[in-house]
Amino acid sequence: MPAPIVSLEALTSTTTFDQLLATEKSAGCTSPSCGSSEKPDDLDPVVWERIKDHPCFSEEAHHYFARMHVAVAPACNVQCNYCNRKYDCANESRPGVVSEKLTPDQALRKVIAVANEVPQLSVLGIAGPGDACYDWKKTKATFERVAREIPDVKLCISTNGLALPDRVAELADMNVDHVTITINMVDPEVGAKIYPWIFHGHRRYTGIEAARILHERQMLGLEMLSARGILTKINSVVIPAVNDEHLIEVNKWVKERGAFLHNVMPLISDPAHGTHYGLTGQRGPNATELKALQDRLEGGAKLMRHCRQCRADAVGLIGEDDGQEFTLDRIPTEVTYDASKREAYREVVAHERRDHMAARSKAIGMLKAAGSGRSLLVAVATKGGGRVNDHFGHAKEFQIYEASPRGITFVGHRKVEQYCLGGWGEKATLAAIIAALGGIDIVLCAKIGDCPKDQLADAGIRATDAYGHDYIETAVSALYAAELGVQPLAATA
Repeated sequence: MPAPIVSLEALTSTTTFDQLLATEKSAGCTSPSCGSSEKPDDLDPVVWERIKDHPCFSEEAHHYFARMHVAVAPACNVQCNYCNRKYDCANESRPGVVSEKLTPDQALRKVIAVANEVPQLSVLGIAGPGDACYDWKKTKATFERVAREIPDVKLCISTNGLALPDRVAELADMNVDHVTITINMVDPEVGAKIYPWIFHGHRRYTGIEAARILHERQMLGLEMLSARGILTKINSVVIPAVNDEHLIEVNKWVKERGAFLHNVMPLISDPAHGTHYGLTGQRGPNATELKALQDRLEGGAKLMRHCRQCRADAVGLIGEDDGQEFTLDRIPTEVTYDASKREAYREVVAHERRDHMAARSKAIGMLKAAGSGRSLLVAVATKGGGRVNDHFGHAKEFQIYEASPRGITFVGHRKVEQYCLGGWGEKATLAAIIAALGGIDIVLCAKIGDCPKDQLADAGIRATDAYGHDYIETAVSALYAAELGVQPLAATA
């Protein structure tokens, strides 16, 4: 008898863990290790164990596990032309943005509250809103408190790299083995167009000299982390006509120095944010330009394509943010950590991941056997779990997959405004969604009405809800097979 498949809705329910656990054990799994998902074929088993539950370092993990950022480090030693930490909107998803700054004690209280209510939580990160390595006392104090109370949460840090070399030894001592460095250039002349000034060694530097110092410190910090076996992700902001072509060189440099991932992400530029680039009209790349650059970088440092450019106080699955549900005024003054929900979630999700891996392997095998040279771009409405499980009208983003004889590859996401509010669809919003889905061949969703389906068709984009709640790869492979006129895979339960 095949093992039962558990939906993500059930996995994240706060009321059904006992039933789910019983279901898992009845399938023959009595420990978390029984259901551990398989590692990718091209990944070292030791590395896989370190990243398999980290949603930022593993594209597969981001379907199941959540991250949390605590805003304890407001001070910064670098000014970027794309950053303004004074701007805040609760609905704005952008690095450096926070609704409230926390002390280390407040951060601990918040982390415990989130861990008790969000069983998917696996990673605690400090990403500002300034620089975590520069505002080091608060960063260190927060990590020390959390590690004592919730030792199984991974600790992760994001930095501009200027103060990083001074903190590597302490990061290693605290078992912080995931570090993100923002590196936008390796040529100081390019850097001078991005960074007006830095503050280093009790002195402010500007222009090319500032960029040169920053570059040298970033490379030194990356090399020191690699030497200690700490996994690094490099964030690079794509700024058209400033560093877009130059990022090919950046990719080579960081690969040579041991970077594990390279995340090439679009500049967010809006005059309302008050940034230098926003006020001077510097545009960001469109989706087509971003994908083209990412495609050119294939073969260099391994790319991350599932980044959502999170706020410095983000909470939840990547692509979601429940941070406003956990502001200090909503958290009890006294909270005690209860590990039961997180332990139950991990045990149950292990089986779901194993089943997903098998479905993915089968789907990719079918594509490779098809022998066609054609590729398809598919937009998927999903709430997580690697399934087609969101209503078209409820989607706030679409995950984009490319199907080709090489397999099924996640290539990015496209954010949209929610089309259906209060049971009614907004015509203007639908037009914007159709524009955002330019170049897409097919849209997959759990449900879609006739009106949006027809308007998408008029724009040359097909939409279907025939594969609702199937695994994404299974649905995509079935569509691909239908396009080629070959036998499709059977849908999963």
